[in-house]
Amino acid sequence: MSRFTTPRPKTPTPSPTSTSASAQVSRRPALDWRIRFGVLSLIWGFSFLLIKVGTQGFAPFQVTFGRLLFGTAVLAAALAVKRERLPRGARTWGHLAVAAFLLNALPFSLFAYAELTIPSTLAGICNATSPLWGMALSLVALSEDRPTRVRVAGLGLGFIGVLTVLGAWQGFHGLDATGTALALLASLSYPIGWIHVRRTLAGSSHSHLSLSGAQLLLATLQLAVVTPLFTGIPDGFPVGPLFAIVALGALGTGCAMLLQYGLVAETGPTTAQMVTYFIPVIATVAGVTLLGETLTWSTPVGAVVVLAGAALTQVGPRRRHRAEPQT
Repeated sequence: MSRFTTPRPKTPTPSPTSTSASAQVSRRPALDWRIRFGVLSLIWGFSFLLIKVGTQGFAPFQVTFGRLLFGTAVLAAALAVKRERLPRGARTWGHLAVAAFLLNALPFSLFAYAELTIPSTLAGICNATSPLWGMALSLVALSEDRPTRVRVAGLGLGFIGVLTVLGAWQGFHGLDATGTALALLASLSYPIGWIHVRRTLAGSSHSHLSLSGAQLLLATLQLAVVTPLFTGIPDGFPVGPLFAIVALGALGTGCAMLLQYGLVAETGPTTAQMVTYFIPVIATVAGVTLLGETLTWSTPVGAVVVLAGAALTQVGPRRRHRAEPQT
C-alpha cells in the first residue's frame, strides 16, 4: 500500500533510500528479475485485501502498528545478516522521521481507516493515483521539473479516470465519501513524502537497507505512541485478521522493500516502477474473487483510464521521479 511515491512517484509504500547512489548488487540474484517483479506485484496487489481482513478483527491503528512492527523485524534481520548499521547523525534521523510519517505511518493508517467503509478494490485504485498527485506537486515544488504537453495531458486524463471510478456523473451515488477521501489522501501523502526525501536525503552515503530500516523503525515508534491513545487492548486475537497483519508486515512491507531495492539496483528505477501499474489490477481481482466485492462497469474502465494517465505523466525527457507504491 505503493510505496506510492515520488514526485513523479510509489509507491503504496517505500523507503527514501531508492534515491541513494549506494544501492549496488554484489552478485547476480538466484531468481530472475522478472520472477521477482511478478512476486512484488502480487505482494503489493494483495496488500489491500490483507488490510481489509486485518480491520475485521483489529482497529485501523492496530493494523498499521502490526504491519510496521513485522516489517521492521524483517529489515532488522536483513541488517543483522549483512552486518550493516543504522545511519548516524541527528539531521539524518530528523529527516527520516518526517519520511517515516509521510511514507509509512500516515498513508498506512489512512488506508486502514478507509477500508472500514470502502472496498479493497477501490482502495487499490485510489493508490494508483499517486503518480498523478506526484506530477501535479512536482510542477510546483521542484523547479527542475518542466511540464510537457504529454505529461499535462496524462494528468488530466488520470483525473478523468478518477471521476469515472467514483461515478461523478451520477452524483457519486452509493460511494462512501469519507472512506474514499481518506484513500485519496493516503495516495497524496506519498509524493509529498518523496519530495521531502529528494530534497533532504538524495545522495546520502548511507545504504538503502540502513535508511529503510531506520525509516520503518521510526514509523513503528510513531504508531507505538499513537495507537494506545486511540485504541484499547483487543478483546481477542482472531486467527484470520492476525495472520493478515503478519503477512501485511513481513511480506507486504519488509520483504517487498527488499525486493524493490534489488529490482531498482538490477534493472533501474524505470523498469522497477512499472510494478505500480499492476497493483490495482491484482487488488481488484483479489477483492472480487476472494472477498466477494462487487464492481460496476465504471470501476475497471476508470481504473484503466487512471493507469493510462499515470503512465503518460512518466513520459518526458526527465525520468528522475519514480512510482513507489506504498500500501
